[in-house]
Amino acid sequence: MSSSKKDAKRSRNERLEAARKQQQAAERRRSLILYGAAALALVIIAGAVFWAIVTDDSNDVARNAEGDIEGVQVYEYDGGNHVQTTVDYAESPPVGGEHNPVWLNCGVYTEPVPDEHAVHSLEHGTVWITYQPDLAEDQVSQLEDMLPDTYTLLSPYEGLESPIVISAWGHQLEVDSADDPRLEEFITEYRQGPQTPEPGAACTGGTDGTDNLIQG
Repeated sequence: MSSSKKDAKRSRNERLEAARKQQQAAERRRSLILYGAAALALVIIAGAVFWAIVTDDSNDVARNAEGDIEGVQVYEYDGGNHVQTTVDYAESPPVGGEHNPVWLNCGVYTEPVPDEHAVHSLEHGTVWITYQPDLAEDQVSQLEDMLPDTYTLLSPYEGLESPIVISAWGHQLEVDSADDPRLEEFITEYRQGPQTPEPGAACTGGTDGTDNLIQG
């Protein structure tokens, strides 16, 4: 083979090799672009999911901070004046207003307790669960079981329109059953909650109001 033919063949091979390398480089670039796009898409998706979770949790915190429990009635009461007389309360059970200078000791009562003493306990951050006197015993026991150790009251109450009414200072919720999950939500939200005029004030050392305190 002549030298010119050899040179031509070598040149052609070199061109083919260069073209092959260019093609391989282009394929690597395309692969890198595809992988990068896929990774970016995954990052965007993960970020969106994370943001949705955080936003939902933030909304839950905001709702809880605002006391957004379905059915809760809100009333405006400043810290009440002390009186030695009976009080004609606007709500039944009462959720605020004037009250006796002596608070009601926290605990579980088997008979109705004086409103004026119980309202003073609400002012200290207590949650008061009242129930119709003929409420089934298993329901009453269930109410007792859900109570924290302190800053809670439980007592029967004459004339309730609902089987169970739970109250805190300026807030009240009516439910039909001790199974209602809003009862525990209410306790968590309002027991020593931000609505309390005198948070941390005593829940013991006051009066029993009756002789029917069975625990405290």
